[in-house]
Amino acid sequence: MFTQQQLFSILSSLPDPAFVLTRSGRYAAVFGGKDVRHYHDGSGLVGRSMFDVLKEEKALWFSAEIEKALESGALHIVEYELSGSDVKGAGDGPSHSIWFEGRVQALSFPVEGEAAVVWVASNITDKNAVQKELRQLSETDALTGLYNRRKLIETLDQRLAIFERERSQTSVLVFDLDDFKRLNDELGHQAGDAALVEIARLCRQHLRQSDVIARLGGDEFVIVMPGTHRSDALEIAERLRVSVPITFRENLRYDATISGGVSEFAQPDRFSNDILKRADEGLYLSKRAGRNRVSAL
Repeated sequence: MFTQQQLFSILSSLPDPAFVLTRSGRYAAVFGGKDVRHYHDGSGLVGRSMFDVLKEEKALWFSAEIEKALESGALHIVEYELSGSDVKGAGDGPSHSIWFEGRVQALSFPVEGEAAVVWVASNITDKNAVQKELRQLSETDALTGLYNRRKLIETLDQRLAIFERERSQTSVLVFDLDDFKRLNDELGHQAGDAALVEIARLCRQHLRQSDVIARLGGDEFVIVMPGTHRSDALEIAERLRVSVPITFRENLRYDATISGGVSEFAQPDRFSNDILKRADEGLYLSKRAGRNRVSAL
């Protein structure tokens, strides 16, 4: 139906690049990639080995994916990232990270005496960016930029699974602003929002990168501290409690304090909410004891 030249012309016109790769990692042929918005000319790769073009770690990853496709004989789909740091030779790779979807299919005949695959690479960087933005919107609180309840529960579930498997401890701090309603009534909701944003900033300043900070709603915040026992978490919470009045007077010209409760995972815990409930009980204990304090349970 088509001449060899016509078939070659069709393959060369494909918008996404298609690589014929041998088991040893040699680029036997490159077709397509005509969508110049997303791809560079890959014809210079023909005859070269992935191990000559890519850093060893990345080349080994590609080699392993080729082997999976050859072993299964079925279509193998994988997402991966490429950046300049993955490519040998300064200036040879992309200046920013690019995400691809690879569709890898074993060929039914040998190429250059080796088993081989055809690997079609589709640039999905824009799609990934949109998905990341949507995921971020679904996980964060619009006012403070902190994580929301959904992300908090997901994190606690993960940490409970690690605790059950490895006995690696996690502590939780639950706290809120004392007399937050009075602040809103006296100064208005705009001042209340500013106070919540200031709390979020203070948390980021005083807590570790590994800590997960969430706003449950209203003026209630939760901090998940991986690898931290209750006694250490209490010290961290105390430092935050002491800093709040000082910072609020300096930045918002308002006297404010926080009350909180701290707990850690215990062996009877079956659900991530168990630790959250204990920390919440500690918060109410602090309220009943006169506010401006943190209680551990």
